[in-house]
Amino acid sequence: MMVDNVGGSSSNPENSGIREQDRLLPIANVGRIMKQILPPNAKISKESKETMQECVSEFISFVTSEASEKCRKERRKTVNGDDICWALASLGFDDYADPLRRYLHRYRELELDRTAIQERGNSPSKDKDAEF
Repeated sequence: MMVDNVGGSSSNPENSGIREQDRLLPIANVGRIMKQILPPNAKISKESKETMQECVSEFISFVTSEASEKCRKERRKTVNGDDICWALASLGFDDYADPLRRYLHRYRELELDRTAIQERGNSPSKDKDAEF
């Protein structure tokens, strides 16, 4: 099953308007992630990578579709991290939603810190502008 452009689903890729290469995560990335979990000498078959590629791509579409529907109901056009966390929880993936919320919170804190540092670096200092 595949999620189409309007949040519905279609089992026929030709009718969905989305090319397969645009619908699926790159297989090299999927393989790289799989290798990180396995022992160093483990091999991964092409079939395994392709199966995982389909699964993770479908999972992402499933969660994104749920988050997008929430945004549509709230008359918003942009799906944000909170929407993804909400969608994960509402679909029963609390084990993923809770750590993602913590990550998102920490990410936002670091972004605020980084912005504050940049703003301090761009503002003229009194000592720098002092005339002698």
